[in-house]
Amino acid sequence: MDSDPEIEFIEKDSGMSSLGGSKDETPERRALATVSRVQKRGIPLLSNQEPDESVGERFWGLTEMFPEPLRKAVEAVTGATVNGCKGFYTFSCNASWIFFTSSVILFAPVIFETERAQMEELQKSQQKQVLLGPSSAMATGGSSPSLPLIR
Repeated sequence: MDSDPEIEFIEKDSGMSSLGGSKDETPERRALATVSRVQKRGIPLLSNQEPDESVGERFWGLTEMFPEPLRKAVEAVTGATVNGCKGFYTFSCNASWIFFTSSVILFAPVIFETERAQMEELQKSQQKQVLLGPSSAMATGGSSPSLPLIR
């Protein structure tokens, strides 16, 4: 059997011999490797070699496989969505401006008047304390000046 010329022994690859390089090195693979090395060095491509397409070019190329009415419909929906978002943004900016300026105009006088009343009350308390001593300012017990004292 060993002497039979038709039987060939196949060497099994353990995986270690293929680490150094590929056994099936084809001319196409060698050409691609040469092109990538040439591009990395900054050498211009030859006329028969084309650079890779960008993502945008590939995406634009995919649009040609859809019918024209579908492309027009998608364009219209996309445009309406963008315009709707812009309109909503403009409306929300204007509405928030109106809300906050109106609240400042309406509530600022109330806040200022409350602060002024508290300052007057504090000044009266300090004036009493200076004139009559510390015990007289505490005698009122912190009751509101607008309410009469209950005895």
